Amino acid sequence: MTIMLNGNELRILGCLMEKELTTPEQYPLTLNALTNACNQKSNRDPVMALEDDDVVRGLNSLKFKQLVVVSSDGGRVPKYRHILAERLGVAPEELALLCELLVRGAQTVGELRTRAERMRSFPDLAAVEEVLAELMKREPPLVTRLPRQQGRKEARYAHLFAGEPVVAAEDGTPPPEAARVRVMAGDERMAKLEKEVAELRSEIAGLRRTMAEFKSQFE
Repeated sequence: MTIMLNGNELRILGCLMEKELTTPEQYPLTLNALTNACNQKSNRDPVMALEDDDVVRGLNSLKFKQLVVVSSDGGRVPKYRHILAERLGVAPEELALLCELLVRGAQTVGELRTRAERMRSFPDLAAVEEVLAELMKREPPLVTRLPRQQGRKEARYAHLFAGEPVVAAEDGTPPPEAARVRVMAGDERMAKLEKEVAELRSEIAGLRRTMAEFKSQFE
């Protein structure tokens, strides 16, 4: 199953995964608790400032994509939980690494081992690499190994829940902002549509000429 999520959806899903693993006694999460988790200043990159409305829209989309459900615990207010593990058959150690990648972005093996410790303990770096390798071998893959950046000793790993990640150029030029990427994609779609419209107009004009020539034979 190919999963494509936007920035808000990534943060919401990552926070649900995180709270399930770190504070199971407080999980599933109410809307208020989930919004607070999304806007945490620790263990987050980037730091976000989502409103409840943003989270509700994200939850609705994730429910449609069958990644989040409303808990049936019978509480006084709705609570939400993710079902990523059930949908994809993800093991706890895989879930911990995916969670870190969702809430903090691309990271090295060492960073992942240290930061995932609060959710799942890994005996050494080789254990982390083994889990990452399994995630990369899935069909479709859930994780990718990014090209090593200039000046960095270690390669970083990134999730693929939002498509192929944009990385800095070899000369160290930083990647374009997310908003710029969206604008570029929109411009590209518009250019493609304009080209298709021009081709259709040309084709229609050719058909009209052919029809006129055909009619002229009977005049």
